[in-house]
Amino acid sequence: MLLNDGKLSVQGRNYLVREARIEDLEQIIALMEQDEIRRAEHSGAAGGPEHYLEAFGEIDADPAHALIVLEGEGGKIVGTMQLTTLPSLARRAAKRMQIEAVRVASESRRSGLGTQMIRWAICEAEHKGISLIQLTSDAQRRDAHRFYQRLGFIPSHVGFKMRLATGP
Repeated sequence: MLLNDGKLSVQGRNYLVREARIEDLEQIIALMEQDEIRRAEHSGAAGGPEHYLEAFGEIDADPAHALIVLEGEGGKIVGTMQLTTLPSLARRAAKRMQIEAVRVASESRRSGLGTQMIRWAICEAEHKGISLIQLTSDAQRRDAHRFYQRLGFIPSHVGFKMRLATGP
């Protein structure tokens, strides 16, 4: 799905923006475990490494999905997000991009890195002719809501989720 690898420079530090590789998986999971709200979902009790390997394989095999990482010095993964292209009949058959699972390493937060990640995703969408980007954010994440609004996202819809017993 990715047009090409990109580069970001934030506060004098350079980052490579690229699609995730299987060898990045451990670092991606570690980023997810830094999330206070979702930590339990990513702990060992919520499914073993085989669940992550299977999910990564499905994401990687589907050209509509791109699991993006920001690679810093020494190959350290300091950010990640999943981008999904969604065809739609709504809005005169407009293509959409869904942004989800946005994570920035705790030591890199409030540095501008998250802003540059999202701006990069917006540019990627524009290059692909996508006319609408959508994302959801947990209702508890007030700071994240303000962050997305500063970037031009509008809280236009109310989302609903239902957990099913069939998954991890």
